[in-house]
Amino acid sequence: MDLYEAIKKRYSCRNYQQKPIEQEKLDRIIDAARLAPSAKNLQDWRFVIVTDEKIRKEVAMAANEQMFIATAPAIIVGCSNSDYAMRCGLRISSIDVAIAMEHIALSAVAEGLATCWIGSFYPEKLRKVLDIPERVEIIEIMPIGYPADKETHRPREKAEKIACYNKWQL
Repeated sequence: MDLYEAIKKRYSCRNYQQKPIEQEKLDRIIDAARLAPSAKNLQDWRFVIVTDEKIRKEVAMAANEQMFIATAPAIIVGCSNSDYAMRCGLRISSIDVAIAMEHIALSAVAEGLATCWIGSFYPEKLRKVLDIPERVEIIEIMPIGYPADKETHRPREKAEKIACYNKWQL
C-alpha cells in the first residue's frame, strides 16, 4: 500500500473483529516502530503487546473503562524509559513514543488492520496490570485488530489554515 493511501485510510477504529492477528504482521508492525526516529538515537520506546483476553479487559478498565479496547485482539502500550530533555526543554519520552506509535498505526493500515489512539487512562492502574516499573513512563495505549466497523473520517482543516511559509501568518 502506498504511504499516502495509508495516511488517508487510517481512522480511529472502535470495533474489532474477533480474529487474531498473524504473528508475522505484528512482527512487521513492531519492526516499523523500531525504525522510527528518536532524539539522539536513544530509541527510548518500549512496547507491551497485550494479547491475553483477561489482561486486555484489565487494560480497558484502566483506560477509563473504555471496554471497546478489550475487543481488539491486541493492545500495544507505548512506554518510554528516558527522562532526557532536549535543548528546547521538551522531554523526548512522549515525542519519541508518539512517532513510533504513528509508525505502528500506519503500518497496521498497510497490513489491513486498524487502530485507535487512547490517551485516557490511569497510569497507576495500568502500571499494576502490566507490571511496568515506576521509572518507566506510560505514554499511549493503542488497540489493534481487524476492523468490524466502517471506516469513518472526521473533517480536517484545510492546509492554508494550519500551515504558512517563512513567518507566522496564521
